[in-house]
Amino acid sequence: MGKIVLVTGAARQLGGRFVRRIQRDPGVDRVIALDAVTPGHQLGDAEFVLADIRQSAIARILAEHSVDTVVHLDVSAKASGAGGRTAVKETNVIGTMQLLGACQKSPAVQRLVVKSSTNVYGSAPRDPAVFTETTPPKSLPSGGFAKDAVEVEGYVRGFARRRPDVAVCVLRFANILGPEPDSPLADYLTLPVLPTVLGYDPRLQFVHEDDVVDVLEIAAREPRRGTLNSGTFNIAGDGVLLLSQCSRRLGRPTVPVLLPAVTWVGTALRTIGMTDFSPEQIRLLTHGRVVSTVQMRETLGFRPRYTTAETFAEFARSRGPGLLPPERVGRAVGRLAELPLGGGQADTTHSTHGAR
Repeated sequence: MGKIVLVTGAARQLGGRFVRRIQRDPGVDRVIALDAVTPGHQLGDAEFVLADIRQSAIARILAEHSVDTVVHLDVSAKASGAGGRTAVKETNVIGTMQLLGACQKSPAVQRLVVKSSTNVYGSAPRDPAVFTETTPPKSLPSGGFAKDAVEVEGYVRGFARRRPDVAVCVLRFANILGPEPDSPLADYLTLPVLPTVLGYDPRLQFVHEDDVVDVLEIAAREPRRGTLNSGTFNIAGDGVLLLSQCSRRLGRPTVPVLLPAVTWVGTALRTIGMTDFSPEQIRLLTHGRVVSTVQMRETLGFRPRYTTAETFAEFARSRGPGLLPPERVGRAVGRLAELPLGGGQADTTHSTHGAR
């Protein structure tokens, strides 16, 4: 790992965990933790800099501290401070542009790690069963965080062409869950009753917060022998879960509604501030998304400690019991499956060929 590491988004929960983690690396001399808001958690011995990556001051900060490794975690679907969707987009897109411009001018920068999302693939009815890193999306995201992630990756590719001497690693994370998640999907899954799209039961993948921190550390270091941590990698736990399985394991009933009505439900939820139920999230909860993690294992050399099901179990335990006890729901589903017209098995974890 580089001796002087700058981490953006340090006020976020994952950013704070990563800042604390890399300080334990003996090859790191200093860690510069940067965010536009003051963190509510401890950052250890890191030097915290209160700054907005949307401002040109980021170039001065890189130069003053002779930063050689930049870990850009300030790409998110939710604002870390005051401001709505406009502020989030500006931080994601304009902030990334400013940061990359500063990195391009800094001769000291040798490695760049960028947190992205599998949202870049979108969700469409004719999607392939499994996306690889080179699979083009059937329909590019038209808005929300998914579109931000597409634009961010476009700017990162441009930076990589202009600075071929810099090792660039883009990590496309599946839905991040765990005991302390901070995402629109986690907000949705916390609702007492889950609105779903009538006639659809999407496949979902999750990655645990602990695995996110682990793989970020791998990406920020010099590659281990026999591995390569430059390029673009899908990051997800093994296996998939259906949305119906998620609702049963949470003990939260679902309310299936027609697709046009889901948009109205999303608008109502945003109005009362419960969750960011964006059109892209509606597409995810309609068509789902599964990605291949072959490159994550064979090239990056990373193997998650948690499967998708284990990650979701950790999240479910942190949320507490829902309206319906999961055990009772599971028994009821099992009895229905035993009926002559039940047609199917009780709640089981589905795995997808090629998703590993």
